Amino acid sequence: MSQVKQLGLLAAGCQPWNKDVCAASGDRFAYCATLAIYIYQLDQQYNEFKLRSIMSEHKKTITAISWCPDNHDLFASASADNLLIIWNVAEQKVVARLDNTKGIPASVSWCWNSTGGIAFVSHRGPLYVWVYGGLDSGVTVHKEAHSFLSDICLFRWHPTKKGKLVFGHTDGSLSIFQPGCKSQKHVLRPESLEGTDEEDPVTALEWDPLSTDYLLVSNLHNGIRLVDSEGLSCITSFSFPSAAASVQCLAWVPSAPGMFITGDSQVGVLRIWNVSRSTPLDNFKLKKTGFHALHVLNSPPAKKAQGSGSPSKSQYTSSTSEAVPPPTLSQNQFFSLPPGHAVCCFMDGGVGLYDMGAKKWDFIRDLGHVETIFDCKFKPDDPNLLATASFDGTIKVWDTNTLKAVYTSPGNEGVVYSLSWAPGNLNCIAGASSRNGAFIWDVKKGKMITRFNEHGKNGIFCISWSHKDSKRIATCSGDGFCIVRTIDGKVLHKYKHPAAVFGCDWSQNNKDMIATGCEDKNVRVYYLATSSDQPLKVFTGHLAKVFHVRWSPLREGILCSGSDDGTVRIWDYTQDTCINVLSGHTAPVRGLMWNTEVPYLLTSGSWDYTIRVWDTRDGTCLDTVFDHGADVYGLTCHPTRPFTMASCSRDSTVRLWSLTPLISPLLLNIITDQPWDKIIGNTDRAMVPGSPPLLCGKVSRDIKQELDKLTSDVRVKKLRWFSECFSPPGGSSNLWDLVSVINGQDDSLLPSNYSRGVMHMKHLLRFKISEAQELTIVKMSKFGGGIGAPSKEERLKEAADIHLRLGQIQRYCELMVELGQWDKALSVAPGVSMKYWKKLMQRRADQVMAEDNEEAIPYCIATGDVKKLVKFFTSRGQLKEALLVAQGACEGNIHMPQSSTANHTANDVDNRQQYQSLLHKVSQDLAEWYFQDGCSVLAACCHLAVDSVELAMSSLIRGNELELAVCVGDVLGQPANESTTYCLELLARKYMTAPTWDLAADLLHMIPDNQLLLAKLCAFYPGSTAEINGIHEKCGLPLVEECKALAEAALTEGDLFSAIKFQLLSPEPENALCIGLAHVKEQLSRSDWTAAAVEPILDLLSYIRTDRLIMAKLTEARSELLILCGYIGALLAIKRQYSSIVPALYEYTSQLLKRREVCVPLKIEQLSVELDAWRACTSTNHSNPPSESQKQEFSVLDNRIYPTVSATLTLCGLDYVTGSNLPSHSDVQLSCFTGHRIQGPVFLLEDGKSAISLNDALMWAKVNPFSPLGTGVRINPF
Repeated sequence: MSQVKQLGLLAAGCQPWNKDVCAASGDRFAYCATLAIYIYQLDQQYNEFKLRSIMSEHKKTITAISWCPDNHDLFASASADNLLIIWNVAEQKVVARLDNTKGIPASVSWCWNSTGGIAFVSHRGPLYVWVYGGLDSGVTVHKEAHSFLSDICLFRWHPTKKGKLVFGHTDGSLSIFQPGCKSQKHVLRPESLEGTDEEDPVTALEWDPLSTDYLLVSNLHNGIRLVDSEGLSCITSFSFPSAAASVQCLAWVPSAPGMFITGDSQVGVLRIWNVSRSTPLDNFKLKKTGFHALHVLNSPPAKKAQGSGSPSKSQYTSSTSEAVPPPTLSQNQFFSLPPGHAVCCFMDGGVGLYDMGAKKWDFIRDLGHVETIFDCKFKPDDPNLLATASFDGTIKVWDTNTLKAVYTSPGNEGVVYSLSWAPGNLNCIAGASSRNGAFIWDVKKGKMITRFNEHGKNGIFCISWSHKDSKRIATCSGDGFCIVRTIDGKVLHKYKHPAAVFGCDWSQNNKDMIATGCEDKNVRVYYLATSSDQPLKVFTGHLAKVFHVRWSPLREGILCSGSDDGTVRIWDYTQDTCINVLSGHTAPVRGLMWNTEVPYLLTSGSWDYTIRVWDTRDGTCLDTVFDHGADVYGLTCHPTRPFTMASCSRDSTVRLWSLTPLISPLLLNIITDQPWDKIIGNTDRAMVPGSPPLLCGKVSRDIKQELDKLTSDVRVKKLRWFSECFSPPGGSSNLWDLVSVINGQDDSLLPSNYSRGVMHMKHLLRFKISEAQELTIVKMSKFGGGIGAPSKEERLKEAADIHLRLGQIQRYCELMVELGQWDKALSVAPGVSMKYWKKLMQRRADQVMAEDNEEAIPYCIATGDVKKLVKFFTSRGQLKEALLVAQGACEGNIHMPQSSTANHTANDVDNRQQYQSLLHKVSQDLAEWYFQDGCSVLAACCHLAVDSVELAMSSLIRGNELELAVCVGDVLGQPANESTTYCLELLARKYMTAPTWDLAADLLHMIPDNQLLLAKLCAFYPGSTAEINGIHEKCGLPLVEECKALAEAALTEGDLFSAIKFQLLSPEPENALCIGLAHVKEQLSRSDWTAAAVEPILDLLSYIRTDRLIMAKLTEARSELLILCGYIGALLAIKRQYSSIVPALYEYTSQLLKRREVCVPLKIEQLSVELDAWRACTSTNHSNPPSESQKQEFSVLDNRIYPTVSATLTLCGLDYVTGSNLPSHSDVQLSCFTGHRIQGPVFLLEDGKSAISLNDALMWAKVNPFSPLGTGVRINPF
C-alpha cells in the first residue's frame, strides 16, 4: 500500500493556441492543456462536474481533440509529433495509436456514420481517414479533399447528411464537399476580401443542427455569417455593438433551436444570438480576458421542484381568480435565456462551466498554467501560499487550502525555469527565464522591480535567493557561469564552469557556501568568503550531467545531487566522499527535497514519472509514487508543515502529498505521552540505521520550548500544535479552531483567517454581517434595451387601471401579474390583505424558482419561507448559502410576517426549533458534500459548527484520519469518548505488527475499560513463550501457563466467553476455536439468533495467532471461522450501509462454502436469497419494487442486525479517504471485488497481486477481520 498520500491537485488551464481543444459528450466534457487532456464528468448526486481523469500520453503539444458521436467513452486526440491517439475514457486507457500522421493534424473529427473512422488534416491537405479497428483498418485519402490553395484552419462533418463536409481556410474561404455533387473549393470568402490577397482566417465553423445546408462561419476580422452551402450565398451577416469586438469561437445551443452563442476574443463577453436577428439578444461580461473556445452541453438534468404543476386554467374568471403569469423576461423582454451549460475556455487558460439558464458559474478555474511546470516553492513565512514557475512564461501563486490562484506574474518571460522566494515576509519572488535573464517580481504590487542580464541571452536554469544573507542572489546558466550578485545588481562572484550549469543551492548552515551541478557530471562547492574563483571541492562520480544539488538542512556538510544517470548521490563535504548512491529511477532525476525534520528522509522526482522517498541511512526506497502522468520537475515542503509536499510536472499539474504515514509512529508517541527522547532527538541518534524516526528540526524544537513555558492546558496545546504540524492544509487548523470554540475559548483568541473557513453557528451571522458592511455596493450593468409592448398588453393595462379606480385591487393585481409586472402587483397587494400579499409573494417565488432564478430569494425571505429557500439552494448545489439562511432563521432574523398583533412567542419558539433542525440538516448536507469531495476534515468542521461532536468524529473515522480524530477526541473529552475509544482500537490494530507492538499496547492503555482489548492484543502476539509472557506482563495479564488453568476454571463455571479468552492466551490457543465455533453454530441453528449474540465471540476468536490458525490440522476449523466471520461481516456491513462491499462479503462466504468441507448451519441458496432481498429493498430504482417474499426476508435480516450495540450507529455510510476522487496514473488496478478500475488509493492483498480500493479495504476490515483471499491472514489497511 502506498505510504505517501495524494491530497490535492491543481489542474492546468486550457491552452490558448489551437482551435479544437475543448469537446463534450453526454455528461462529460474535456479540455486540453499543452500536454494533457482533462476530463470532467457530472456527479449526479450533487449536479456538479468533477475532474475524473487526466490523459497525458502526448509528448508534444496537443493540437485537437474530438469526441466520438456514437460511443460516449471514446475520443481522439492529435499532437505536434504527428501522433493520433484513440482513448477509452471509462477505462482510462489508449485503445489505438497512429504514429505517423504525415504532418501535424490541425483538426480532427470522427467520420459521422462511419464506424471507427477518424479524419484528420494538416496544412493544405489532403484529408486522411484512419479506420483503426476491424478488417478495413488503415489510412486512406479522401478522394476530393486535397490540393487546396490555402492552409486549412479547421473542418466539420455534417452531423446528419452522410459524407458532407466543410473546410475553413486561412484566406477566409470555405471548401464544401458532398458525395454525388461537384466539390466547391475556396468559396464564400467574406465580400470585403474579394479580389484581394489579404488573409482572414476562419476561426469557427458549425453546421446548423436543424438544416442540411446552413452553417455558421466566423472570420477573425469579418465577424459571423450564416451561409447557405447549396446556394453558396450569405443569408445573414451578424453585427456587433462595437467595431472592436471580434470573435474566435461560437456554438449552437441544442436546447433552443435557432439560438447560438459567441465569445469575444478581447474581453470575456458571452453574446446570445438568434438566427432571425442580426444583433445579439443579450450579452454577459463573464471575465476580463477574451474567450478562446466554447462548447455547449445539453443541460444536466435539473432537480425538479416538488408540486410545481401549473394551475389548470378555469373557464370562468372572477375578480379574485388567479392570473396565469408570463415567464419572467430578461431586460430584453424578447426571449428567455436557453437552458444549457457552456464550457468556456479563456485566453489566460481559465476554464469554467457557465449555467446560462441560472446565469451563474457552476465552476470556474480562473487561472491555470497551460504548460509544463518546472518549479514550485512555498512562501517562507506562509505555508498556505505556493508559487509555481512554468514553460508558459508566468509565475503563479496558489492558496493551498482552496487550491485557487491568488496572483499571477505579467508573463511573456519566455520559459520560466526556476523561482526562489525572498526570505521572510518580503513578498518578492526571483525568477529565472530562458531568454529574458533573471528578474525580481513584487507579488503584492504585481510588477517586475529588477532585472539581471549578466548572462546575456543565455537561458538561466536555476535561481537561488540566499536565506542566510537576504542581499545575495545566485543564478546559473547555459553560458557555464554561476553568478552571485546583490539584489541591486552588483556582481560579487562569477564562477566559470567547463560547461552549462544547471543547479545551485546555498548551504543552510554556512552563509558563504554554495554548491553547483554541471553538465560535466561534477558537483562543485564554492566558498564566497575568499576572493578565489576556484571551487573548494569538486565531487566526481555521476555518469551523466548533474542537474539539481541540495544541502541537507539538518546535517552540516551533507549535500545530494540528481543526475541524468538516474541516480541520486549523497556527498559528505567534510570527508570529501560520496557516502551513498540511491538507485531506482530509470530516467534523469530532476526534483530533490530533504525533509526539514527527519534528517534521513530525501525525496526525488524523475523523468520516469515517479516520485521516490528514500531512507538515506541505508539507501532503501521507502515508497514510490506513480500518480504524475509525466516528468516530475519540482518538489518542495514548508518547514512548519514538514510532512506536506508539493510536486510539479510536465503533466501541467501541481499535486499535494502527505508524507505523514512514513513517520506515523512519531505522532502516536506524542498521543500516548511518551518521553520526549522518543519524539525529539539529535541528528546523530536519528541517523542510526533502523532506529525509529525522530524530529530534529527547528519547528519541533520551537513547539517543545513553547510547551515548556506553559503551566496549564499543556496536553491540549501539545496535541494541537503537533497535529497541525503533521496535518496537511485543507481544514485541520479550522477544525482545531472549532474545537477551541466548543471548549469555551474566548472569541478574541480566534485567528484572523477564522472567518474564511467553516465557522461555528454562533459566529456565522456576526462575521457575515460585518463582511456585508465592508463590501461596497456593486452596480450590475447589462447591455441591450427593450422593445415596444404589443397592443394586447396596452389593452390589459387599460383594464387594470379601471379595476384599480373601482377599488377592485385584487383584480388589478392579477392583471398586473398577467402582464408580468409583479412589482406593481406586490406593492398594492397588502391593500387586499396580508394573507393575499403573502400568497402572491409565494406564487412569485414558485414561478421564479421554477426558472431556477436567484430573484426568488427576496420573496422567500420576506414571507419567511425558509424551508423553500433552503431547498432551492440545496437543489442548486449552493449548500453554503443554504446554511447561512438556516442560521439566519435560527437566530430569529427571518420571520413569518404577522397578520395580527396576537402573542406570537410560542409560535416563534416552535419555529425556532424547526429552524434548528433545518440548520442541522443543511450542515449535514454540506458536510456530506465535503466528504464526497474527499475532504473529511472539512466535513467534520461542518458538524462541529453545529455542535454535532459524534458526527464530526464519524467523518474523521470514515475518512481514516484516525490520528487526528484521537487528538481532537481527546481534547473534546466526554462528548467524543465513544468515538475516541473506537479510533484507539483501530489504531492499535494498525500497529499490531513488528516492531510496534508496544505502541499498540500503549494506545489500548489510553482506553478506560481495556482488559478485553489487551487480551486480544496478547492473543495475537507471535513470539517465544518468554516474549509472550513479557507482553502479558506489560498488559497486566497472567502468564501463559496460568491462562490454561483459568480457562478450564471458567469453563467449569459456565463462563464461556472468559474460557475462550484464556484459551487464546494459553499455550494451545487452538482449543479456543472448537469451544467458540461450537457455541456460534449452536446459536445460528436457532430461529431467533441475532448478530449481537455471536459477533463478540467471533471477533475474539479472530485474534488467534496467524501461525496457529494456518496450521494444516486446523483446516476445517479455520474454514468455519472464516465463513462465519464473512457472513456476520455481511450483516454488519448492511447495518453500517457499506453497500459497496455487501455483495463481495456474500460472494466470499458462498465461495468458501462451495470449496471447503465444513459443517455450518448456512446454505449457499439462503445466502443468495438474502442478498437479492437486500438489493431489492435498498435499491433506489423504484421501477422494480421488491416482492412480498423479499420484503419478508429483509425484515428477518433487519431483526437479526439491529438489536446490536448502538455505539457504531453514528458510523453509518461509506468510508471515503482523502484522494479517493483524484485522478491518478498509478498502474491501472482492477478491483477483485468488482472487476472495475479502482479510483483513488489502492490496497494490495497479501498475494501482492490482488487489489481492492483502500475505501473497500477499510470497510471490510471494520466488519470482517480476515483477508478477502480466504487465507486466514488478518487484513490491516488502517
